[in-house]
Amino acid sequence: MSSGDSSGDGGKWLDAHYDPMAGLYTFSSCVDLAELSGDGESRLLVGDLGSGSAGMKLKVYRGTSLTSESTLLDLPSGVVAFFMDLHEPRIPAVAVASGPCIYVYKNLRPYFKFTLPSLQVNTLEQDVWQQVREGQIDPLTLKEMLESIRRKADVPLSMRSLRFLSLDPDEMDDYVQLHKQQPIRRQTVITCISTLKKSTADDDGVSCLVIGTESCDVYVLDPEAFIILSKMSLPAAPSFMDVTGQFDVEFRITVACRNGNIYILRRDSDKPKYCIELASHPVGLVRVGKNVVVGCTDESLQGFTQKGKRLWRTVLAAPITTMAAMDLPTRGFQAVLLGLANCEVQLYRDKNLLSTIKTPDVVTSICFGRYGREDGTLIMTTRAGGLIVKILKRTAVFDDRDGAPGPPQAQSIRLNVPKKTKLYVDQTLRVSGESGAAMHRAFQMDLSRLRLAAAKAYVKALESSLTPVSSSLSEPLKMNAVVQGLGPTFKLTLNVQNTAACRPVMNLAVSFLYDESLYRVKNPFLRIPLLVPGLIYPIQTFVECTSDKGIADIIKVFVLHEGRSSPLLTAHINMPVSEGLTLN
Repeated sequence: MSSGDSSGDGGKWLDAHYDPMAGLYTFSSCVDLAELSGDGESRLLVGDLGSGSAGMKLKVYRGTSLTSESTLLDLPSGVVAFFMDLHEPRIPAVAVASGPCIYVYKNLRPYFKFTLPSLQVNTLEQDVWQQVREGQIDPLTLKEMLESIRRKADVPLSMRSLRFLSLDPDEMDDYVQLHKQQPIRRQTVITCISTLKKSTADDDGVSCLVIGTESCDVYVLDPEAFIILSKMSLPAAPSFMDVTGQFDVEFRITVACRNGNIYILRRDSDKPKYCIELASHPVGLVRVGKNVVVGCTDESLQGFTQKGKRLWRTVLAAPITTMAAMDLPTRGFQAVLLGLANCEVQLYRDKNLLSTIKTPDVVTSICFGRYGREDGTLIMTTRAGGLIVKILKRTAVFDDRDGAPGPPQAQSIRLNVPKKTKLYVDQTLRVSGESGAAMHRAFQMDLSRLRLAAAKAYVKALESSLTPVSSSLSEPLKMNAVVQGLGPTFKLTLNVQNTAACRPVMNLAVSFLYDESLYRVKNPFLRIPLLVPGLIYPIQTFVECTSDKGIADIIKVFVLHEGRSSPLLTAHINMPVSEGLTLN
């Protein structure tokens, strides 16, 4: 390979080869890299679509030259290399998904053909073709009856009937004469294919084939006997598939379907365990570590966890044409390669753009891996059929700084929580999950009791005036009383204070309410001078006990505005019969 510095990619890639006339028309699912001869050099496998109706071939490249090609009977939907046994030398087989069949090549020679099981045929459709076989109806009547069946029946029509409905009236008679004696079969086709390790995660471990079909099913095939080991169902036809794990231990199949959703299948269930609903249809799906990266038709790239939680989303400059994973184990580097409609290939790690490669044409397929003896080789095909090969420089360093607006990347990194704290949190979550309803009821009951006790205490304080503090915000006052003496004459001192910040209070008076058969107050009505904020004003009077029965009573004190009947402040004073009068 000839090499030179590339342009538009920051000098991280070397231009190894570019052939605009290679004539390769394919997608990323039909491209793979594998060591097919045991000489330590990886070959390029390409499922060429040809013209769409003819020229479909499996092509093998070594370096820049085409070394082998095999004709395919139908359009390929996927090409994978996998180890189907433990024989030496360790050379992988090649599986090509084409129509309803999988063609297996060993040593680049046809080895085995697997055909998907037939589907149930509509009984009404069978009866109609039986009438044609017996000459009871003509082709025009057949067309009307098939169209009626297609509109009402739950089971879809077979491919023979669908092709018949698409013909012109002058072609129908010949088509009927050609096919009416043949039995009707309804066959599904393969939409995507991948591999799943059987029992070990080794690079050369035996792998099962995993295929998605147009009938919304996913099959896992045995690599030696090619029998169906497992069958799983989906709500819609799969478009893209990513597989991880081992079949005998635990595996996870992530499938993007045509209904715009992503489903995750597990070993212990034949139905999807998780569902990721997208705002637009997916155009590519790649797994990076434990996360799933999805490209959508709304020109966005999104990252999700294995359970469907969205981690991030970034908007692209152009629609996505193809996607592929970039895995470099020697550096521990994983990222996603995107082919865009503006003739660019961008490299993303999470939502961070690391590199941009300018291409001469729109890229339709991308494959990254070991090609020849180079580990970091990027292979691309263009819309016009060109072949581009680039090699990652050994000195290339990707800057992973996040240039997008929003929170910093460190914010998404989990904290290293101590073990005791994590244990406490786990136990708390477990207890709250088991008895959360009972804990909530007990809390609400205690809260209601606390509110009731507070309300009772407040009412008692209002009734007994145990807290002689004014409730007026415009004239806040505070007062306490001191009773001195042993009797029968007592000295009563009221200390009144204006607690306002800067506003004085004036025109106040003090009035006493008492039992005249027990007490006599020298001055039962007193005027209070202007109260300056912050100062304490003592107001004194004398109370004489006129009873000789040795009993005591309460004297009520009212502070009010002159000319108003509503008091600002009220206090109850317990008069003593002996020493030790207190004010509650």
